[in-house]
This record gives sequence, C-alpha cells and structure tokens, in this order.
Amino acid sequence: MKVTAAVVDSVGSAFRLAEVALADPEPDEVLIRVAGAGLCHTDLAVRDGTIPSVFPIVLGHEGSGVVVAVGRDVTKVEPGDAVVLTFRSCGNCVGCAGAHPAYCQDFSALNFAGPRSSDQPWLSEAERPLTGGFFGQSSFASHAIGFERNVVKIAPGPDLLMLGPLGCGVQTGAGAVMNSLDLQPGASLLVLGGGSVGLSAVLAAVARGAGDILVSEPYLSRRELALALGATAALDPSADPLDHAVRALLPKGVDNVLDTTGSTPLVESAIGCLARRGKLGYLGVPRDRNASFAVPMIPTMSAGISLHGIVAGDSDPDTFIPYLVELFRTGRFPLDKLVSVMPLADINAASDAQLAGQVVKVVLTPEAD
Repeated sequence: MKVTAAVVDSVGSAFRLAEVALADPEPDEVLIRVAGAGLCHTDLAVRDGTIPSVFPIVLGHEGSGVVVAVGRDVTKVEPGDAVVLTFRSCGNCVGCAGAHPAYCQDFSALNFAGPRSSDQPWLSEAERPLTGGFFGQSSFASHAIGFERNVVKIAPGPDLLMLGPLGCGVQTGAGAVMNSLDLQPGASLLVLGGGSVGLSAVLAAVARGAGDILVSEPYLSRRELALALGATAALDPSADPLDHAVRALLPKGVDNVLDTTGSTPLVESAIGCLARRGKLGYLGVPRDRNASFAVPMIPTMSAGISLHGIVAGDSDPDTFIPYLVELFRTGRFPLDKLVSVMPLADINAASDAQLAGQVVKVVLTPEAD
C-alpha cells in the first residue's frame, strides 16, 4: 500500500516527506494506522550519525494508533484495537522469560538492524528499498508495521494520539523511578535533566508519593515546568556545584539520583550527592559510546551506594504501559503537560524546537489538528 513517511536520505540530512510503498504484514506482524508518534532523542541521534544505521531510513519509535490488519499468527490484537508501539524483543531469552524484555539478548539486532522473517523490505520508494522496522515500527509515517511482541493493546480514547511516548521516553523515565529505583513514599530523588525522560521521572515520583524531588536542568522554562509538575526544587547547574546545591537543601544527601543526561562529569558529581545507602540510576546515552565515569571505591563502598544502569525503565511494556495509561486517564500522571502536538509535515521544525529546548516532547501526527 502507498503511505506517507518522513524519509532521511543520508547522515545529517533533513527529514523529507514522501509517498512510499509499505509491504503487507507477514504472519507475526501488525499493520497500524498511526495516530501519533513521539519525537525522541534517539531518532535524532540516528539521523545525525551518532548512532550508526543504514540510509535511506524511516525513523520513529514512539507510535500509537489503531490496528488495520494482522498476520495469520497474531492473536494478541485484532483490527480496530487501539495500541501503543514499543521496543522489540525476542520473547525467548532469559531476559524476556523473566519479564525483563528491555534486556533481551537480541535487543540491538531487533531494534536497530530490523530483521524480518522474509527478505522483502518493509518500505520502498520508486522500487528503492528503505530501511524500515526501526524499533519494530518506523512510525514517522501514516501507517507502520509492528510485531505481536511490540504492540500493546490499550483501551481506546480520544487521547490516543499523544500516548506514543509511553512506548519509549516516558516509559523509560517513569519506569526508572517506579521499577529500577523502586522509589518508596517519602524518599527523596534528584533528577539530572529536565527533558521528557527526566520530567516523566518527576511525574512518577509524585505519583509514588516521594518526599523531596530535585531537578537539575539548564533551561529556565523546564525548571519552571518541573516545579509546576511537583518538583520541590529546581537547580541551575551553572549556578553552583551540584553536590553543594543538593546538600544545601538536603544535608544528609539524597536517597536516589537518576541521570538522564549522559554527562560523565555530572554523573560523577551526583555520586557525591547521595545519602548513605543511596542509589544512582543512569540511562542517559553519551555522545561518546566509549564514555565512562569514575567511581570512588571506598566512599561508595562504605556508604553502601548502589549503581544501576537502566534500559527502557526496566519495564514489561504489556503491563507497565497500560498502568501508565490508567494513571494518566485518572489524572495522576499528567503526560499532556509535556506534549506538544505538531503535524508530521512539520517534523524538521519540530526537531529544531526540541533540540533547542523550546518544547519538551513533540508528538507528530500524520493529520494536522
């Protein structure tokens, strides 16, 4: 079928809207009419070459929409179902079997290389193959093909178009707090970075009944938004050393730190902010894939500090995404305060605005409101 998609022709090039051919779903695949797709840092990192890929490519990995058709082996969803698309996983390895599909043995191969059952490409333009199946979806398009493993059925509703970010960025931030750190009522949290992942962590902390919630973020508008969402303090990282600023508020240190920035100096500073038996979760992806941070062994050991690397919020999407939808629809997780909806045709302007910190999370819709 012919669909509209945002194509990136080469590293660093702009998105280009084009009419392309989308293949029919294979036995384990699901055809979705896209309602909305979140614009994520990972999409832009592939476009800019920070994450290697094969071009031309159709990106997008935070899609939501309605099932149009299913392959013959699919039983999880049927045409007409509302779904959120998330990352792919194999379903067979130790991680998947243990309800930790984010640590699937084949995560990178399934989500970045996009293998398909047959050799037929998902997408093509004028008989030229395009790289598709990005995170099992390539949802910067009017229609996308997902897999039974990475579609999550949810109750239908008029808010469907803005729920796509639950499949990646929002799931990552909220899951880091609720699953990885397992933040308890009354415990304190420092979030490094006030983008969509960091602010999703703030929303999750509020929902969990956290005590002090601190956010370190350079953009004033995002610091103000963090406070409006329930943070108790918003720190300007250019004003004071992080550990000094935190201990001025919490002399004994903070119980939990979540890094969303991937900045190694910031992570190292954050270790000095932790209270005894504190936990540091880190999920920000540095530009240098070989980056590392120093850990002072005796201080962290004597204080019982825990370090936790996090992928996709340690979540099982089939249970966690519907839970977040329920929180949102009952007013306990105001995701809409993070989202700016823009037409897919404006994807380049949306990318610029998000990179400049003018918006927190853009959701692109194939049809303008």
